Amino acid sequence: MPKPPIIHATRDVHDSHFLRVEQLDLEFSNGERRTYERLKGSGLGAVIIVPMQDDETVLLVREYGAGVGRYELSLPKGRLDQDETVEQGADRELKEEIGFGARKLKILHNLSLSPSYMTHMAHVVLAQDLYPERLEGDEPEELEVVPWKLANLHELIARDDVTEGRSIAALFMAREYLAGRFKPA
Repeated sequence: MPKPPIIHATRDVHDSHFLRVEQLDLEFSNGERRTYERLKGSGLGAVIIVPMQDDETVLLVREYGAGVGRYELSLPKGRLDQDETVEQGADRELKEEIGFGARKLKILHNLSLSPSYMTHMAHVVLAQDLYPERLEGDEPEELEVVPWKLANLHELIARDDVTEGRSIAALFMAREYLAGRFKPA
């Protein structure tokens, strides 16, 4: 396991290039009024990709999560770029994070992160028929790629370094889709 980065300073940021806080004055059907705050992403959305090395094996990445202060094992993911389709963004992120492109991409569903206070949505994309190709990414260090059998998801979710809810949900969606038990809308 890599050694976590050193934190040299922390500070509060009211607005960043990535997130903004937005207030909403709401009136509910019963007449109650409340002001809610939510984090509003400045991006065009995001993708979380389930890259299948073969019919049974998904490729995960070990990446430092600043929010939890440790390395996490999760799926490749990232923000969409301007004028990029979901499929193009998924393929680009795969090439940047795991060094593979995909000949077959299928959008399975969308996931919210925390719908009570965040506008962020991520498209879940199944990637199959992988081929080697690497693009330069924005990660500060090379990500470790970890193959995992879908049949062993029960062991994966029991690990202390697997807590990212979108990855867990996307893995189960992909497993159910591949087994013919889930049909995307």
